[in-house]
Amino acid sequence: MTIRPMITADADQVLAIYQAGMDGGNASFEHTAPTWTAFDTGKLPAHRFVATDEQDHVLGWVAISAVSGRAVYAGVVEHSVYVDPAARRLGVGRALLDTLIASTEAAGIWTIQSGIFPENTASLALHHATGFRTVGIRERVGRHASQGNRWRDVVFIERRSPHVT
Repeated sequence: MTIRPMITADADQVLAIYQAGMDGGNASFEHTAPTWTAFDTGKLPAHRFVATDEQDHVLGWVAISAVSGRAVYAGVVEHSVYVDPAARRLGVGRALLDTLIASTEAAGIWTIQSGIFPENTASLALHHATGFRTVGIRERVGRHASQGNRWRDVVFIERRSPHVT
């Protein structure tokens, strides 16, 4: 497995993995992957990575978005990490998160945060293993349209860098 920066040529594979995660029902409130233009516009270019196999097939991806345009929050980002269902439990998610953490810390980012459905126990375990902590549970924070408009809780997690002060 190789971890490298995400490029435009990865778009179809990245979005297919994103859609597969959404189709599973426990990855996002969204039910359709965005266009590449929307994805590309919403993610910070310096911190987008893919994991690939020997044939350069994308196994998973990680990317971040700014949480605010205010200068005081310049070091706080929200991340997403998705792994192809066929590549789960092979260390892809861990490798991607480790790369993201190194990249963001080198850039002076002090907090990476995200929200995870409590039913996504594998993602929660992965994040806790890479230094994220559970801040709390946002109860009934949104309705999941693709699941009959039912209310969903979200576990709010964050990782504070011990190196960026």
